[in-house]
Amino acid sequence: MIRPVRPAEDAAAICEIYNHYVTDTVVTFENEAIALPAMRKRIETIAARFPYLVYEQGGRVLGYCYADTWRTRIAYDRTVETTVYLHRDWMGKGIGSQLYAELLGRLRTAGLHVAVASITLPNTASVALHERLDFRKVAHFTEVGWKFDRWLDVGFWELIL
Repeated sequence: MIRPVRPAEDAAAICEIYNHYVTDTVVTFENEAIALPAMRKRIETIAARFPYLVYEQGGRVLGYCYADTWRTRIAYDRTVETTVYLHRDWMGKGIGSQLYAELLGRLRTAGLHVAVASITLPNTASVALHERLDFRKVAHFTEVGWKFDRWLDVGFWELIL
């Protein structure tokens, strides 16, 4: 089931899902695990303005997806950055595609114009997900991130909604 996030109920599961990516992967450039109160605050702030969705099965959150501010200047107000994270044991089962499709539909309904996705490279699965949803690569930045003692590239994909 895909539903809007409930910060008080979902923050712990979202924190667990995300912190795996923080501590064990280069998918996010954060280096320290996020504490539960900080995660709850992030969720509340984002969900107050944009769609923030979770995929729940059997009472357990298996993934989440949201849109957030891409740039702060008013001219960018109809452009959002999108994010999706799945529990590491539930990747490759179609959950990301379902979450993302629902998010994109809600963004269109809300009158937003462009969705931007930032992907640490290489990340074959994320690139494939975005391109299945008609995002197209528009930029590649070389060695812009440093994590786990190595330089990392970042690509940007966009979708005109």
